[in-house]
Order: sequence, then C-alpha cells, then structure tokens
Amino acid sequence: MTIDPERLLAAQIPRIEQHYDWQQCIVYALGIGVGLDPMDEADLAFVDETRLKVQPTMANVMGYPGFWMRDLPLGLDWVRTVHGEHSTRIHRPLPAKASVRGTSRIVDLIDKGEGRGALIFVEREIADMHSGELLATVRQTVFCRGDGGFGGERRAQPAPHAIPARAPDAAIELPTSPQSALIYRLCGDYNPLHAVPAIAREAGFARPILHGLATFGVAGHGIVKRWCDGDPTALREMGGRFSSPVFPGETVRLELWREGPTRAAFRASVPARGVVVIDNGHLETA
Repeated sequence: MTIDPERLLAAQIPRIEQHYDWQQCIVYALGIGVGLDPMDEADLAFVDETRLKVQPTMANVMGYPGFWMRDLPLGLDWVRTVHGEHSTRIHRPLPAKASVRGTSRIVDLIDKGEGRGALIFVEREIADMHSGELLATVRQTVFCRGDGGFGGERRAQPAPHAIPARAPDAAIELPTSPQSALIYRLCGDYNPLHAVPAIAREAGFARPILHGLATFGVAGHGIVKRWCDGDPTALREMGGRFSSPVFPGETVRLELWREGPTRAAFRASVPARGVVVIDNGHLETA
C-alpha cells in the first residue's frame, strides 16, 4: 500500500498519560546498566530511593505511545521500519515522581525515492500534567525501508554531526548485564526481538539484542558519569545515529570530544566486535 503523505502528517498518535515514581526510575536505571558495581557510590544514587537521582534519558520512556506505526492504519510497511536517529532535549530536571503527558506528532517527511525508502521525523513533548511545564522533547527519525516513492518531497537528509578527527578528550567503559534487555523491556517496549531467541534468529541475529534506546541510555549514563561529574541535571541535550545493535552483556566504550564550553561530540562502540553502535553523537550541558 502506498502511503498518503497528507494523511500521515495529520495522523493522531495517541496522547499518553503516565504516572511514575521511584520504582520506575530505578527499573530504568537498572535496564541501562547502572548499579553493576555494588560499591560505586555515584551509581548507587540512581538506584537508592532514599537519595534518588533520575537519569535524564528516562525521558525517552515517558509518555511513550507504543508501536503506533503498526497500530494506526497509515499504510506503512511497519515490519521494515528502523529507528535511525534520536535526540532528547531536557528542559528541566526530571523529578523522581510525577504525572506526565506525552504528545507525539509527525513533523516532517522525506521521500528518498522508489526502492530507497522514506524518512519520518517524529517529535514527542513530555509535560507535567499538573503544572503544564514542559519537561523534555524527544525527537526520532524513522527510516521506512519499504515506503519510498510515494510522491512526497525529495530532498537531502540533514547532515550528521561530525566526529573530530583526533583522539578523544575522554572515554569510559560501560558494561551491560546479560539481563539488561529483559529489565529494560519493563519500561514499556515489549518487542520480542529483545527477549525471544527464536524471533531474534528470524530477524537475523544470533540472540536477542538490546533495545536501541537502552543503548542510548547507556551512552547517556556514561556522559553523566564521565562528562558531567555524576550530575544528571547538567545534561541538557544529546542525540546521535544508531549504527549497530548491542548484545546484552557486552561492554560499550563511550568516547567524547570537547567542542566548546557546553558542547561535545561522542561515539559509542563495542570494541570486542569492532563495531560502532551510536555514531555522530552530540551533546549539550548546562
């Protein structure tokens, strides 16, 4: 079925209201590998309800509308969709307990042409339900491999953030748990690709892979830990391109390059397999 760009841009993605507290904050932190060292006091602050800090990338699972590309009658070949790029902007520190509303909308389309796919740009605003204050803005680019050639606007994709051609200014090794995908799915993404070996094999993987946004959270944790001196409120924005999956239990290496007083570039890789998992990363701090 050929997609209708006007209908797609007008799509009513479900608005989601969510209530969360310290337990959901801790589950999220555990899902991105926080607390694997039981003696790391900096990490323990994210999993101890008596002094709880909240990971800024938890915004990615707030007000999450689910797999709307499959659930809404939009004509998308949802089986062939890939989460290509992602960014999160934190407008104010995330509280450890809140009621939030996530409002998602499609903001742009690019038709790459017949056989080349299409790009859908989606934005989700997360606001406090009581005060109305905007907490975070989440943006993602979805690569729809089977939906090109629908007659939409054809133009170049925005250029990715360049990684400096020099040694990084900082780096950190970030282990993940073999159970990380099984924990992270409790944050709301129940895609069996991340939990069922048979389905992972059908998709071409030897075993279940870690959620892309869990990998994004691992990188965010590394940025807070190595670049922000453990202060989650210092991270204002981060984004990058997904380039390869992580298998639960692997160690992710995060490299960072300073580009100004409040800006940096980053890249995440799995050295054991020689693959980059998040490329063209960029971040902004307070």
